[in-house]
Amino acid sequence: MCAALSGLRRAPPGPPPAPDAREVRLGDLPLVVLVGVTGVGKSTALDAVRRVRPDWRVLPDRRVVTDAVMIEPLAGRAVTDREERFRLTAQYRETHPGGMAQALGELLADTAVWGRAPVFDGLRGLEEVQFAADHYPAWRFVALGAPDGVRVRRLLGRADAFDQVRVAGGGAAADLHSRLLALPGVQDVFQPDEVRALAALTGGGFTADDVLARVKIVVSERRNYDPFRAEAFLRTLPPERALVLDTVALPPAGVAQAVEAWL
Repeated sequence: MCAALSGLRRAPPGPPPAPDAREVRLGDLPLVVLVGVTGVGKSTALDAVRRVRPDWRVLPDRRVVTDAVMIEPLAGRAVTDREERFRLTAQYRETHPGGMAQALGELLADTAVWGRAPVFDGLRGLEEVQFAADHYPAWRFVALGAPDGVRVRRLLGRADAFDQVRVAGGGAAADLHSRLLALPGVQDVFQPDEVRALAALTGGGFTADDVLARVKIVVSERRNYDPFRAEAFLRTLPPERALVLDTVALPPAGVAQAVEAWL
């Protein structure tokens, strides 16, 4: 596989390797898996946890695995537009219902590189989480959540080059409310007062196009992954398998403390 997945490869056909083999299927290892959609604070929380758990071996993140296993095989090229990536990952799930959980669990890991209890960032949505819980009984889950409006604000603040999505540019700030309402699916995610509050973000120094692009990311992602159903499912698991945390109520250090106590 690609260099970004060093120490990981697709398992060949046939029975899985013995549990004591150097290469072990990730689905058979006791992973700690972060669960959450874009902008809930997974990377920040992970950094905080690693300060108290420097021994953690963190697997290549969802973005890297998605590129290597889903996007490039389907598109034949790199894809940066977030909405196109959502479309391609939805296409992948048509033949792999477990989505990222299935793709990850089927990889072979060199335990000399990744150890026997690595960490992964992260799964999204009910289907992925349920597939992982049902098929990989050794996996444990830490779900991080935040309201959609908070996620938009965090996406605006983090200036991640990956947060790209095509929008029709050139609109004035005064037109942003109308442009937001014209986004397909926006009213399924945001209440009218929330849309007005998002439109007012231009008063904080953000351009209308930037706000529109981040809202479009959140709406597109919610179309494919429902974080609230995923969290509800995780709450049905035994507490030693799943921890659900609110990253608005807890600062990163508080998340790290809760995870450390749970582990």
